[in-house]
Amino acid sequence: METAVHGTCRPGFERVRDVFARNFTEDADVGAAFCVVRDGETLVDLWGGFRERACTTPWEADTLVNLYSTTKGLGAIAFAWVVDNSALSYDDEVRRYWPELTAARDGLTIAQLLSHQGGICGVDEKITAADLYDWPRMIGLLEKQTPYWTPGTAAGYHAINWGYLPGEITRRVTGRTLGEIFRTEIAAPLQADCYIGLPDGEHARVADMIGPNHARIQPDLTAMTLPAMPPLYAVALQNPSIRPYQDASSAAWRRAEIAAANGQGNARGIARIYAALANAGGPVGARTVARMCREEWGNESDLVLGRALRRSAGLILNTDHQYGPNAESFGHAGAGGSVGFGDPVAGLGVAYVMNQMQMNLNDDTRAGRLVRAVYACLETGR
Repeated sequence: METAVHGTCRPGFERVRDVFARNFTEDADVGAAFCVVRDGETLVDLWGGFRERACTTPWEADTLVNLYSTTKGLGAIAFAWVVDNSALSYDDEVRRYWPELTAARDGLTIAQLLSHQGGICGVDEKITAADLYDWPRMIGLLEKQTPYWTPGTAAGYHAINWGYLPGEITRRVTGRTLGEIFRTEIAAPLQADCYIGLPDGEHARVADMIGPNHARIQPDLTAMTLPAMPPLYAVALQNPSIRPYQDASSAAWRRAEIAAANGQGNARGIARIYAALANAGGPVGARTVARMCREEWGNESDLVLGRALRRSAGLILNTDHQYGPNAESFGHAGAGGSVGFGDPVAGLGVAYVMNQMQMNLNDDTRAGRLVRAVYACLETGR
């Protein structure tokens, strides 16, 4: 598919533009954007393709798209602002602020809760996507849920439920929602075009999501031995199942504030946020950023995903070089391929977003190629 690539690259980063273009011609991208910011300077700012499966509406410079779990990083950063501007500490016990939460009754800390150790990766009651938009209902379900493991003894991915955890603590501590804090205290000061809870007036510029089953390049599953997923995978990710077009492209989904999965943004905005944090700047203090990035769960297997991840208080710490070569990098990726991260060693904020989801069954992902190209250009330019 011939796709025009728009935007800019600083001299020396032409390789990144080439890789971005090949993601359209040789891989499955339909619409996408990629941005790299270093020390306040934009090194790469690219976009191209189309906003929907029919390929009739161009992806523009200000197109927004659903971020899935890349949202978790933005939510964690907004919560860090709460920590920075209140008496709350990551080391506080959750029950001090949320005594009704069954999972918190034995001393679970906020940092443990945010690092997916709370044992409430799902709920026993069958729910629908519409239930996710009902904050009181979801909080009630989480409060009474018996943990699936002893809180604080293991980690298992809270795919959707994670968003309600910092969100409810924020509401109780500040009287504000996490989405409103993100918008006013994080995104606005950095002029970052990202939202957790999208205003109705912005919906017209959002790209539709396209499910992996519609990708024009499909993996040959017959030639693969697919890993068996742990039993808790279905608990965390299939109750409910979020359909990319019917659910994640709906006005109700975009409007809700689910800091685990429904952020709307573009690569430029995400990269600006991570670049600010990576360079000890921006709206969250450096000491709080360092505490947010402290490892809470080591490189051990996740009970939901069945693979090892290093986790901090809401972020994924660099594991298997997914965020470049430096172990200090931190961020979060989302289902289907999006990613945002900061690298304090290189001083970078990096983000890739797209609307065509893929299964990502191997290490050669679209975002991974772009990240490798960026660091190769940095190395060549030294």
